Amino acid sequence: MLFERFLVYSMRSNRPVRILLSGERLRYVNMTVLSMDDHSFVGLKPGRKTPVIVPYEQVLAVSYARGDSGDTTKELFQL
Repeated sequence: MLFERFLVYSMRSNRPVRILLSGERLRYVNMTVLSMDDHSFVGLKPGRKTPVIVPYEQVLAVSYARGDSGDTTKELFQL
């Protein structure tokens, strides 16, 4: 999977990523990844309390969410 790097980034840093999903129609969703396995991942949409299971077959692309540069060094120096 080419997009696995973004999913792991979201899971480790607890930050949302932008995901392009296929289904009845193509749509972008922001989601924070909670856990991953071999066939799917569990994500949480902003403002929602119920996690969603997303199969990898539905994921077409993943990128940083708006305003996120992917810089994790800032977290190391915060007190």
